[in-house]
Amino acid sequence: MNSEIELLKKNKKGSDKWVKLICGASNEDIVAIEDLSAIYSAAGVDYIDVAADESIVEAARNGIKWAKKLYGASPGLMISISDGKDIHFRKAKFDPLKCPSNCPRPCERICPTFAIDYSGVKENKCYGCGRCINSCPLNLISEYEYKLSNKDLPQTLQTIKPDAVEIHTEINRLDSFIQVANILKTSGIEFKKISVSCGLNQSQKGPKDLLKALWDRYEILVEHNVPLIWQLDGRPMSGDLAPSTGKDTVKLWNNIGSHLPPGLIQLAGGTNEKTHEFLKINNFPDGIAFGSSARKIMQPLIEDANKNNKKLYEYPEKMDLAIKKAQKLLNPWKIS
Repeated sequence: MNSEIELLKKNKKGSDKWVKLICGASNEDIVAIEDLSAIYSAAGVDYIDVAADESIVEAARNGIKWAKKLYGASPGLMISISDGKDIHFRKAKFDPLKCPSNCPRPCERICPTFAIDYSGVKENKCYGCGRCINSCPLNLISEYEYKLSNKDLPQTLQTIKPDAVEIHTEINRLDSFIQVANILKTSGIEFKKISVSCGLNQSQKGPKDLLKALWDRYEILVEHNVPLIWQLDGRPMSGDLAPSTGKDTVKLWNNIGSHLPPGLIQLAGGTNEKTHEFLKINNFPDGIAFGSSARKIMQPLIEDANKNNKKLYEYPEKMDLAIKKAQKLLNPWKIS
């Protein structure tokens, strides 16, 4: 393990791009979040983004603490909040009693977090990717909202004291965005970063509409005197994990990247190990966020460890394998 630690430290010295792990705005799988945070902290991510829940944040910080002790890695902790109903804050549900006994159960096979079995959807494991919804031959699966109420946000911020926040917004929700921004401004928390996540998941809206929306939000946030991140969601929560899904976010970046407000520019939404291949070598954004793709490659290892009621990082050999898998995902961005 010592040689692995030295290699990780050496690689991080060559870092020149921002990378974030998205654990999921509605992901309540505390065991997985702790392991994911440990794995990707050791591999060199800059921030870890989790749901705005005290127990979830504690799990993420435990994982970060493990990585800091062994690898000297200590990424920032970001929480996801929203200024309204948002596709990132959902979960799936269905009544298992309505399932026919001879159903081939495509929903169970397609779920990347092993959240579905004969009892239905395990709420804590579901992060709302949506893959199961369209897989059901009888259309029995629906979705519901999982979101922190903004009236609870001030107390949540004081309790958690995150390093950064990400505001999920939509193009037409400026008034509610202003309300959330005011809560952040009066919270007394000295945020290291404020990120804005907005995509083209609305009908009849194009890149120019998105660009205007982001500039409107820049005018609001510039008074906070906090470094800003603009997260371009090219394919938000589509449920599709195919290698080509990164093309949408790259296309969005190519269309409006040079016209965005001041701040770091981060690709997200369908990003995976192939996304960098769709970018021009001389036109990379400031960074990237990995969500479903980062979690999917680790989930089998995490599940295997959890069968014995242990954390993955309690198995050194398996943890080394997990970190190498994470490095492979991050390397195009973290090694200059």
